[in-house]
Amino acid sequence: MKFTTAFSLLLAAPSLLDAFTLNGPNKASMSAFSTIPGRSEYLDSASTSMDPRLAPQAGPPPMYSPARQLQSPDVIVQGGSLKTWAFSSPAVERVQVVLKTEGRPLDADVELWAGPDNTPHKMRVYVENGATRPFNAVMETPRGPNTVAVRNIGQLEFPMAAQIEAVSAAGPLGDMQKIEHGPMTIQGGALRTYPFDPNVDSVQVLLKTDGRPLNARLELLQGPNNNKQVIELYTEDGLDRPFYAIIETPGSGNVVRIVNTATVEFPLTCSVGAYSISDKNSFDEMQPVISGYGAENRNGGSDRDMFR
Repeated sequence: MKFTTAFSLLLAAPSLLDAFTLNGPNKASMSAFSTIPGRSEYLDSASTSMDPRLAPQAGPPPMYSPARQLQSPDVIVQGGSLKTWAFSSPAVERVQVVLKTEGRPLDADVELWAGPDNTPHKMRVYVENGATRPFNAVMETPRGPNTVAVRNIGQLEFPMAAQIEAVSAAGPLGDMQKIEHGPMTIQGGALRTYPFDPNVDSVQVLLKTDGRPLNARLELLQGPNNNKQVIELYTEDGLDRPFYAIIETPGSGNVVRIVNTATVEFPLTCSVGAYSISDKNSFDEMQPVISGYGAENRNGGSDRDMFR
């Protein structure tokens, strides 16, 4: 009898050793928990929290890029009306503003409201053609909550579409490696002009100060005294709230002019450079249009065909 009992214990020893190994108790305990009703969900959440690779990763907001398509819908702002976008979360520290039309002129006021009767950043925007040259700028919104207000000060016949979206505040504004001119100091009352080649499709502009207020006027010229886009801006702190914009420059003869409208005690720092460059290198594409029929001449037609 004793021999039989000892032999049965000897046969059961391997199973007992497996039960007390490192993985044995865990499997046993998990199987025990899984058999209890209502505990399977607890096991899933617990194992997910213990292993971060199993948890769904809610990544950071996308990096800011002016070329990135905004996900927010277009909001139509009729002439003489006002639309506001409120960002209650203090985590929103940078907002991208895009204004455009269907080809009509654009005339708007853009303001940043940070509390009652506090407007630390405001702009007056005029664009001759809102489809060819849409307004694309970035507003810094530190220490929220903040509200972006867009007012269409044009007539009722000139509606516009607005897109306001929060973007990631990580990284610098724009691609500073493409900045060709700058940073350059513009004293109060002075101006600087930056001509660009015809193959430059868009230009990036960055204006800031050392912490003083920023008052400036940014103009896009195409020909003598021919303003295609004008931006008059004010920022109470040019270091905390710099101004960054992408200006579309189709065609040739584009010149960006920046005027420091403040007094001599308030200089600003300006950085201007090409943002996107096209492949307009062929001789045919660089030819001027003379008297409105240059395109027909380049296509093989004669001048007399235009007068028949």
